[in-house]
Amino acid sequence: MLTELSIKNYALIEDIKINLQQGFTIITGETGAGKSIMLGALGLLLGKRADYSAIRNAKNKCIIEGVFDISNYSLKSFFEAEDLDFEEHTIIRREILASGKSRAFINDTPVTLPVLVKLGDFLIDIHGQHQTLSLGENQYQFQVLDTLAKNQEVLQKYKKGLKEHKKLQQQLSVLKEDQSQALKEHDYNLFLLNELQEAKLKAGEQEELEERYEELSNVETLTEHLSFAVNQIQQEEIGSLSGLKEVKTNLSKISKFSANYAALQERIESVIIELDDVAQELENSLERVEANPEELEQVNSKLQLIHNLQKKHAAGSVEELLEITNTLNEKVALTENADADLEKLQQELLKSRKELERISLEIYNNRKKIIPDFITTVERIVAELGMPNARLKIELKQQSEFFANGQDILNWYLSANKGGDFNELKKAASGGELSRIMLAVKSILATQSKLPTIVFDEIDTGVSGDIAQKMGDILQKMGLSMQVIAITHLPQIAGKGSKHFKIFKEDIGETTVTKIEELATEDRIEELAMMLGGNTKSESAMAHAKALLN
Repeated sequence: MLTELSIKNYALIEDIKINLQQGFTIITGETGAGKSIMLGALGLLLGKRADYSAIRNAKNKCIIEGVFDISNYSLKSFFEAEDLDFEEHTIIRREILASGKSRAFINDTPVTLPVLVKLGDFLIDIHGQHQTLSLGENQYQFQVLDTLAKNQEVLQKYKKGLKEHKKLQQQLSVLKEDQSQALKEHDYNLFLLNELQEAKLKAGEQEELEERYEELSNVETLTEHLSFAVNQIQQEEIGSLSGLKEVKTNLSKISKFSANYAALQERIESVIIELDDVAQELENSLERVEANPEELEQVNSKLQLIHNLQKKHAAGSVEELLEITNTLNEKVALTENADADLEKLQQELLKSRKELERISLEIYNNRKKIIPDFITTVERIVAELGMPNARLKIELKQQSEFFANGQDILNWYLSANKGGDFNELKKAASGGELSRIMLAVKSILATQSKLPTIVFDEIDTGVSGDIAQKMGDILQKMGLSMQVIAITHLPQIAGKGSKHFKIFKEDIGETTVTKIEELATEDRIEELAMMLGGNTKSESAMAHAKALLN
């Protein structure tokens, strides 16, 4: 319940503060006095986007603050979930700066607007003038039934399931498209894959083949130079090895004279060993070098195959060709395993659909169950409001298609007069009739939803006289179990309030400001008399005002 509301530096409001209580509270004032401004401020408190042009004085920030008694509304779990301090008297504050910045706080903890909106949904329902027209809209009609049917939890489950179902449908569509494309390319991909696999490529193979190709292509040159090297090392008369051995023999004869000579002899011996090893390697290489036209042809063919494949696949190496082989393998496997993958996903989709249909049926049954009593109650209330022959008909039909809130199609029809045909509610009802039906619906919802506060902005549009009196009775009755705040131009309704505030404009110097004051009994009588007599306080108007107030 809203116990205190303060507004600073907002539109025509400089600084106002009002204290509110349980029951039926009335707010009156001339057109343009600022009633809509106060509702706008209250909307900001509940998370609506800020209009920075509404700041009265750009030098100061706009502050809107509300104190709510939430001791009886089981909201501790919400505060824990949002990591907020729970206070029985919770303070919500919005601060708006002309620079474009806006901040929101719950019990002095900064919060985002979505959190503010979520909390506001538990606290206040603001029924604006335009909302009466929403009674004829399908979305609002579903909302009414689902509130009465207590479908909120099951609807959340349905929406989550629908999201998953659509995700599966998307996956199936993508898989079919991929498989269709893969099927078109399958034969060609298979040909390419077989061609690469038949080549039996190995990493590093190209470098080895190119080296062997060079050897086989230059047998004569290799033989000539290798033979020369062997002769130079091993020839008995002039070979390097022979000469070194003579050097070693000579050094051995003087090695005993000095450690230096002995070391030189050892080093010559090491060189002889190394050179002997080199000579052996040269001989082995020379033996291996032989003309082999057959092998040369094989190596050349394999290199040509590799070059052709590289050119065909725009690859720079055998390793890249091996990667392309793996990719082609996956594409071919996708096509060959298509049926199994498709069957698996279709089974998941079928399972998802059956579960959605089960939840949809539960939603449908819950709605269907409450419709008869709802129609009876609405017809009873609107009969009291001067529509004794009004008949409401609600058609609810299940479809095979999944919609945002189930599988149902919903239509509300009204027959306003005896013997009249049923027609769509928004076409059949006048503005005044819609106001009365909306009040009936709101009074039923208020009982069911246990909402702490409801604010009506001219719910009495299009009615007057005795009907207004009866609307006031209903609002007053609603105020026995919750906080009801009504902005009205009708004295018949204004007289029913347990508390009465008047909004008015006042010129202070060169500026106009909106102010609000609580009216005492005598002031209320004068206000009602002026509402009755058109700003004149005649004796009859005063007497009528006293009667209304009593």
